[in-house]
Amino acid sequence: MSKKTAIIFILIFLVLLGGLIVYKKTKKEDEKMTGKVNILIKVKEYGDIKLELDADTAPITVTNFVKLVNEHFYDGLTFHRIMDNFMIQGGNGETAGKHAETIKGEFSSNGVENNISHVRGVISMARTSVKDSASSQFFITNADATFLDGNYAAFGHVTEGMEVVDKITEKVAPTALDNNGTIATDNQPVIETIEVIN
Repeated sequence: MSKKTAIIFILIFLVLLGGLIVYKKTKKEDEKMTGKVNILIKVKEYGDIKLELDADTAPITVTNFVKLVNEHFYDGLTFHRIMDNFMIQGGNGETAGKHAETIKGEFSSNGVENNISHVRGVISMARTSVKDSASSQFFITNADATFLDGNYAAFGHVTEGMEVVDKITEKVAPTALDNNGTIATDNQPVIETIEVIN
Protein backbone atom coordinates (compact mmCIF):
# COMPACT_ATOMS: atom_id res chain seq x y z
CA MET A 1 0.00 0.00 0.00
CA SER A 2 1.40 3.32 -1.01
CA LYS A 3 1.83 6.17 1.44
CA LYS A 4 -0.79 8.20 -0.44
CA THR A 5 -3.36 5.37 -0.22
CA ALA A 6 -2.68 4.93 3.49
CA ILE A 7 -3.26 8.62 4.11
CA ILE A 8 -6.56 8.47 2.19
CA PHE A 9 -7.71 5.47 4.28
CA ILE A 10 -6.77 7.28 7.50
CA LEU A 11 -8.69 10.39 6.43
CA ILE A 12 -11.78 8.32 5.52
CA PHE A 13 -11.56 6.56 8.90
CA LEU A 14 -11.36 9.87 10.77
CA VAL A 15 -14.35 11.29 8.88
CA LEU A 16 -16.43 8.18 9.63
CA LEU A 17 -15.38 8.24 13.29
CA GLY A 18 -16.31 11.92 13.59
CA GLY A 19 -19.72 11.24 12.06
CA LEU A 20 -20.32 8.38 14.50
CA ILE A 21 -19.48 10.61 17.48
CA VAL A 22 -21.86 13.32 16.25
CA TYR A 23 -24.58 10.70 15.64
CA LYS A 24 -24.22 9.24 19.13
CA LYS A 25 -24.28 12.70 20.73
CA THR A 26 -27.39 13.70 18.75
CA LYS A 27 -29.10 10.41 19.57
CA LYS A 28 -28.37 10.86 23.28
CA GLU A 29 -29.67 14.44 23.24
CA ASP A 30 -32.88 13.27 21.53
CA GLU A 31 -33.60 10.59 24.14
CA LYS A 32 -36.67 11.30 26.27
CA MET A 33 -37.26 10.10 29.81
CA THR A 34 -39.98 7.60 30.68
CA GLY A 35 -41.64 6.53 33.92
CA LYS A 36 -41.91 8.50 37.15
CA VAL A 37 -39.31 10.89 38.58
CA ASN A 38 -39.38 12.17 42.16
CA ILE A 39 -38.03 15.62 42.93
CA LEU A 40 -37.58 17.78 46.01
CA ILE A 41 -37.94 21.56 46.01
CA LYS A 42 -36.40 23.28 49.03
CA VAL A 43 -37.91 26.72 49.62
CA LYS A 44 -35.95 28.96 51.98
CA GLU A 45 -37.82 29.73 55.23
CA TYR A 46 -40.87 27.74 54.07
CA GLY A 47 -39.91 24.08 53.78
CA ASP A 48 -39.83 21.20 51.34
CA ILE A 49 -42.15 20.24 48.49
CA LYS A 50 -41.90 16.72 47.05
CA LEU A 51 -43.34 15.98 43.64
CA GLU A 52 -43.73 13.02 41.29
CA LEU A 53 -43.18 13.88 37.63
CA ASP A 54 -44.84 11.80 34.90
CA ALA A 55 -42.47 11.31 31.96
CA ASP A 56 -44.84 8.84 30.28
CA THR A 57 -47.43 11.60 29.85
CA ALA A 58 -45.07 14.55 29.26
CA PRO A 59 -41.65 13.17 28.21
CA ILE A 60 -40.34 16.37 26.59
CA THR A 61 -41.34 18.50 29.58
CA VAL A 62 -39.99 16.13 32.23
CA THR A 63 -36.74 15.53 30.34
CA ASN A 64 -36.19 19.29 30.04
CA PHE A 65 -37.10 19.98 33.67
CA VAL A 66 -34.80 17.23 35.02
CA LYS A 67 -31.97 18.44 32.76
CA LEU A 68 -32.30 21.94 34.26
CA VAL A 69 -32.48 20.47 37.78
CA ASN A 70 -29.28 18.46 37.21
CA GLU A 71 -27.57 21.60 35.91
CA HIS A 72 -28.62 23.43 39.16
CA PHE A 73 -30.43 25.95 36.98
CA TYR A 74 -33.13 26.61 39.59
CA ASP A 75 -30.85 27.00 42.61
CA GLY A 76 -31.28 30.52 43.99
CA LEU A 77 -34.18 31.47 41.74
CA THR A 78 -37.54 32.51 43.20
CA PHE A 79 -41.30 32.19 43.09
CA HIS A 80 -42.04 35.57 41.55
CA ARG A 81 -45.76 35.27 40.78
CA ILE A 82 -48.15 34.10 43.50
CA MET A 83 -51.95 34.08 43.56
CA ASP A 84 -53.99 32.63 46.42
CA ASN A 85 -56.52 29.99 45.38
CA PHE A 86 -54.61 29.57 42.12
CA MET A 87 -50.85 28.93 42.03
CA ILE A 88 -47.23 29.80 42.78
CA GLN A 89 -44.98 30.37 39.77
CA GLY A 90 -41.19 30.30 39.70
CA GLY A 91 -38.08 29.40 37.74
CA ASN A 92 -37.49 32.61 35.79
CA GLY A 93 -33.80 32.29 34.95
CA GLU A 94 -33.69 35.52 32.96
CA THR A 95 -33.62 37.50 36.23
CA ALA A 96 -30.33 35.79 37.10
CA GLY A 97 -28.80 35.87 33.64
CA LYS A 98 -29.65 32.22 32.95
CA HIS A 99 -31.15 31.04 29.67
CA ALA A 100 -33.16 27.89 28.95
CA GLU A 101 -34.22 26.66 25.53
CA THR A 102 -37.93 26.60 24.65
CA ILE A 103 -39.66 23.24 24.23
CA LYS A 104 -42.77 21.88 22.54
CA GLY A 105 -45.91 22.42 24.61
CA GLU A 106 -47.32 19.00 25.52
CA PHE A 107 -51.06 19.70 25.64
CA SER A 108 -54.05 18.86 23.46
CA SER A 109 -54.55 22.25 21.78
CA ASN A 110 -50.95 21.85 20.56
CA GLY A 111 -51.58 18.36 19.16
CA VAL A 112 -50.23 16.38 22.13
CA GLU A 113 -52.40 14.17 24.34
CA ASN A 114 -51.99 15.01 28.02
CA ASN A 115 -54.54 13.65 30.49
CA ILE A 116 -53.13 15.29 33.64
CA SER A 117 -55.79 17.69 34.88
CA HIS A 118 -54.88 20.94 36.62
CA VAL A 119 -56.33 20.03 39.99
CA ARG A 120 -54.87 21.20 43.32
CA GLY A 121 -51.22 20.17 43.69
CA VAL A 122 -50.33 19.80 40.00
CA ILE A 123 -47.08 21.13 38.53
CA SER A 124 -47.29 22.59 35.03
CA MET A 125 -45.22 24.72 32.65
CA ALA A 126 -45.80 28.45 32.38
CA ARG A 127 -45.64 29.98 28.91
CA THR A 128 -46.54 33.03 26.85
CA SER A 129 -49.38 33.07 24.32
CA VAL A 130 -47.05 31.13 21.99
CA LYS A 131 -47.76 27.42 22.46
CA ASP A 132 -44.12 26.30 22.19
CA SER A 133 -42.67 29.04 24.42
CA ALA A 134 -42.26 27.16 27.73
CA SER A 135 -38.64 26.84 28.89
CA SER A 136 -37.91 26.90 32.63
CA GLN A 137 -40.81 28.62 34.39
CA PHE A 138 -43.29 26.34 36.14
CA PHE A 139 -46.21 26.68 38.50
CA ILE A 140 -47.83 24.58 41.21
CA THR A 141 -51.59 24.92 41.68
CA ASN A 142 -52.97 25.36 45.18
CA ALA A 143 -56.56 25.08 43.98
CA ASP A 144 -58.31 23.32 41.11
CA ALA A 145 -57.64 25.19 37.85
CA THR A 146 -59.11 22.80 35.31
CA PHE A 147 -59.79 25.69 32.92
CA LEU A 148 -56.07 25.35 32.06
CA ASP A 149 -56.51 21.76 30.84
CA GLY A 150 -55.63 21.32 27.19
CA ASN A 151 -53.65 24.56 27.01
CA TYR A 152 -50.79 24.08 29.48
CA ALA A 153 -48.34 21.19 29.92
CA ALA A 154 -49.06 19.61 33.29
CA PHE A 155 -46.34 17.08 34.12
CA GLY A 156 -46.69 15.88 37.70
CA HIS A 157 -48.15 16.42 41.16
CA VAL A 158 -47.18 17.17 44.75
CA THR A 159 -46.80 14.08 46.94
CA GLU A 160 -45.73 15.88 50.14
CA GLY A 161 -45.60 19.51 51.20
CA MET A 162 -48.84 21.05 49.98
CA GLU A 163 -48.90 22.87 53.31
CA VAL A 164 -45.74 24.67 52.15
CA VAL A 165 -47.46 25.79 48.93
CA ASP A 166 -50.44 26.96 51.00
CA LYS A 167 -48.19 28.81 53.45
CA ILE A 168 -46.47 30.64 50.58
CA THR A 169 -49.76 31.75 49.02
CA GLU A 170 -51.30 32.75 52.36
CA LYS A 171 -48.28 34.83 53.42
CA VAL A 172 -47.06 36.27 50.11
CA ALA A 173 -50.09 36.56 47.81
CA PRO A 174 -51.62 39.51 49.75
CA THR A 175 -48.44 41.52 49.03
CA ALA A 176 -48.84 41.24 45.24
CA LEU A 177 -48.14 44.44 43.34
CA ASP A 178 -50.94 43.83 40.83
CA ASN A 179 -53.84 41.54 39.91
CA ASN A 180 -51.42 39.25 38.07
CA GLY A 181 -49.71 38.14 41.28
CA THR A 182 -46.41 39.94 40.70
CA ILE A 183 -44.35 39.88 43.90
CA ALA A 184 -41.73 42.48 44.84
CA THR A 185 -38.21 41.09 44.44
CA ASP A 186 -37.32 41.29 48.15
CA ASN A 187 -40.48 39.37 49.09
CA GLN A 188 -40.15 36.49 46.61
CA PRO A 189 -39.68 33.07 48.25
CA VAL A 190 -36.27 31.66 47.29
CA ILE A 191 -35.80 28.22 45.74
CA GLU A 192 -32.69 27.01 47.56
CA THR A 193 -32.39 23.85 45.46
CA ILE A 194 -34.36 21.43 43.35
CA GLU A 195 -33.01 17.89 43.22
CA VAL A 196 -33.95 14.49 41.85
CA ILE A 197 -34.50 12.09 44.77
CA ASN A 198 -35.20 8.78 42.97
